[in-house]
Amino acid sequence: MQRKTIVVSLMAVLVVASISAFGADGDKARVKGMITSRTGETLLVKSADGNVTVVLTDYTKTKDDKGLFGLDKQHMSNVVLIPGLKVDVDGTSDDQGRVVAKTITVDGDDLETSEMIQSGLTPTAEQVATNVQHIAANRQNISANKVQLAAQKESIDTNQQNISANKQQIESNIKDIKENTNRFTALSEYDVKGETTVKFKVSSSRISPQDQEALKNLAQTATGLTGYIVEVMGYADATGTAEMNTKLSEDRAKAVVTFLMQQGNVPVRHIVAPGAMGEYGSAAPNETKAGRAENRRVEVKVLVNKGIAGS
Repeated sequence: MQRKTIVVSLMAVLVVASISAFGADGDKARVKGMITSRTGETLLVKSADGNVTVVLTDYTKTKDDKGLFGLDKQHMSNVVLIPGLKVDVDGTSDDQGRVVAKTITVDGDDLETSEMIQSGLTPTAEQVATNVQHIAANRQNISANKVQLAAQKESIDTNQQNISANKQQIESNIKDIKENTNRFTALSEYDVKGETTVKFKVSSSRISPQDQEALKNLAQTATGLTGYIVEVMGYADATGTAEMNTKLSEDRAKAVVTFLMQQGNVPVRHIVAPGAMGEYGSAAPNETKAGRAENRRVEVKVLVNKGIAGS
């Protein structure tokens, strides 16, 4: 009984705090929906009431509420605000009808799904491939069991049920892929205004002096544009395990992001969440030394929404 009283009291405190935060002050604004486009410091959020422009500032905080009643708050960088992510924005309205974001709350599970999709749908595609293999194996089992006729009839029935279950799982996975892919293919297209590729030595995430100069030049190009964003994708060769290569590609992408922020003066709010592709997406065959050298890389692109580029 005492525990129930504590929970009810805590809920009452949260309600009072909510009413206090969004009371009579007409300048406060809130929007909840999905990010459909990002151009530099602005997000386009599709809500139940239509599209709303959200402005990011140096004071915008991004968090994920976890735990009982969301009291465990995990703060994040604004780089996680990628197209396709569902957000809950608290802020104020400006004279242009936009919402200047003070706090942006994201869902950690939805963020993980969005990042996997942006990195190439690899986890879901691998699951579909696994299920296809299972179906092929079950079909072979059915053929073998049919030879044993009545004695193996129960096993055949069981395998047929497994095939049906696997087919349903594949259909479900394909549906998920289609829905998640549509979230991104429906987004605004971007023009590439500049790009460079940073190469790395074996098992290293250190940027060479030559590539540092290339990144500085790219950063200078980016900061001279309106509404730009920077996309960073890390890769590794096929040496070592897939897990090690994914971690190494992530370290390389983070090293490039850090350099762009510290040496290129690119604000973090202009950089979308870096992708870690591991050994997938190779640029050259991994069977040769030269090919592996080409695959140890980070690709950096400066993008501008075509709507802005054409205006």
